[in-house]
Amino acid sequence: MTRSYRSTRKHALLLSATLAAGSFSGAALAEELRLITWGGYAPDDVVAQFEKETGIDVKVTLSNNEDMISKLRATGGAGFDLAQPSQDRIVGVQRQFNIYKPVDFSRINTDNLQSSMVKATQNSTELDGKYYGVPSVWGTSGLIVHSSVSDTVEDYTDLCDPAVANEVSYRLKRPTLIGFAFALGMDPFEAYNDRDQYQSIMAKVEDKLIDCKSNVKTYWTGGDQLLALLRTGEVKAAMAWDAGGWKLNAENPEIRFVAPESGALGWIDTFAIPRRSDNEEAAYKWINFVMQPEIAAKITNASGNFTASRGADEFVKAELRDAYRASFNDQAINNIKWYPPVPPGLETMEGQVLDRVQAAN
Repeated sequence: MTRSYRSTRKHALLLSATLAAGSFSGAALAEELRLITWGGYAPDDVVAQFEKETGIDVKVTLSNNEDMISKLRATGGAGFDLAQPSQDRIVGVQRQFNIYKPVDFSRINTDNLQSSMVKATQNSTELDGKYYGVPSVWGTSGLIVHSSVSDTVEDYTDLCDPAVANEVSYRLKRPTLIGFAFALGMDPFEAYNDRDQYQSIMAKVEDKLIDCKSNVKTYWTGGDQLLALLRTGEVKAAMAWDAGGWKLNAENPEIRFVAPESGALGWIDTFAIPRRSDNEEAAYKWINFVMQPEIAAKITNASGNFTASRGADEFVKAELRDAYRASFNDQAINNIKWYPPVPPGLETMEGQVLDRVQAAN
C-alpha cells in the first residue's frame, strides 16, 4: 500500500468520523422554542402537533405578568424565545428595561386575526413608532345577568336601578371605576394623561358608586363567592368576567354574560419577542401555527378564554361557542374598551376613591 493511498484513506476516515460526529451533534441539539406563557395557553395536544409538523421542540414555562418581567429583566431579554405578557404591561417595561424587540408584522399571518384586536394591541404596545405585541388570548369584564332582570340591566350603571335593589354585586376594584365612567358617558382612557381631567371623572364615578351602595347585596371579593351568589339567586346581576358568565350559563341557561351598551372592558395577552431570543424564526412559526382557527379553538377549550383568531369560534366546543355568540356579535366586539397602559400615579388615585366609597354610609 503506497503512502499516498494510506494518506488518502486516513483523510477519508477522518472526514467520515467528523461528519458522523456532526450528525450526532445536530440530532442531540434539536431545534427548540422556549415559551414563557400562562396556564392553558399551550395545551399538550397543541404542543405535540406543532412539534410533529415543524420538528421544533417546545419548552413551556408557566408564568404571569410579574414573573415574565422579572425573568426577562434579570437576563436582559434572554432565556426565552417567545413571551405572552398582557398588552398593558409592555410599553412601560420596554421603556425602562429594553427586554423586547419590535414585532415584524410582515412575518405574521394577520388574515387569521381579528383586525380590531390587532389594532388595539398595536395601539397599546407602540413605542417610538414600533409595535411590540401581537394579540393572542383575550377576555373581558361586563355584566352577568339573570333573564328576569335582563331588560333592566344593560349597562354598568343599571346596577343602580331601584328595580334590582339588593340584588346586585360588583367588586370595589378599578374595573368598576372604569366601567361606571364609560356608562356615565365619559372616556377615562382618553383622560389617562390628563391628571386633572381623570380626577374629575373619578369624582363623578365616586358620587355614583356612593349613591348606588343601597342597591348592592355585597361587594364580591372572590370568584367562587360571586358564582355562589348568582347560582343561589341571591344576586340577579353583577359586574364580572365573561368566562364566569359562560360557566354559569352552561349550568343554567337563564344566566348569561352580557356585553354592556357602553362596551365590555377588555384585556389582551399578547405574543412578544424577547430582545435576546435565540430562535426568533421558531417564535413566528408558533404564533402563526396557534392562531389558525382550528388550533386556536383548542386553546379556548383548554383555557376558557377566546383568542384573537378570526373564525376560531366555529371549532370551539358547542356550549362555550353558543354562550360566546350570545354575548358578542361583531358590534359588541368592536365596542370593547381595551385597557391601555396605566400611567404612574393613577392607581393610587383610584385606590383613594375606592376607599372613600367603601367607607361611605
